[in-house]
Amino acid sequence: MSAHGAARPPPGERLCALAEIAEPGAKGFRFRDGDRMFAGFVIRNAGRVIGYVDSCPHAGWTLSMLDDRYFTRDGRHLLCSGHAALFRPEDGVCVAGPCAGDRLTPWPVAVLGGEVFTA
Repeated sequence: MSAHGAARPPPGERLCALAEIAEPGAKGFRFRDGDRMFAGFVIRNAGRVIGYVDSCPHAGWTLSMLDDRYFTRDGRHLLCSGHAALFRPEDGVCVAGPCAGDRLTPWPVAVLGGEVFTA
C-alpha cells in the first residue's frame, strides 16, 4: 500500500477541530479506498499548522508507531520511530539520520473557523 495512493482525500475534507491538536503537537490521519491507503499528519508548531504525508523519505513507512506521537520529547523535531531520523517541523527537512537532506512530502491543509481541512 502506498502512502501516496489514490485514497488521498480531496480538498475541502474536514480533518478535525484545531483544538484537537496540541501546540506543539500532531495528529495522524489514515484514509482507505479498497486496497489503497493514504497516511498523513498535521502538526501545530510555533503558531503554524502544517500537513505532511506520513511516509519516511528513507524507508517509506509511517513515521509514528504510536498514534499522534510525531514530535521528539523536547518538541524540537519530528521523529521517524523506525530509525530515529529527525525532521524540522517548519519545512520537513531531515537534519539527522539516514535520509539527511531529504524532506517530508507536504500535504496541503488549511484552518477555517477553528477546523482543519485538506486544501
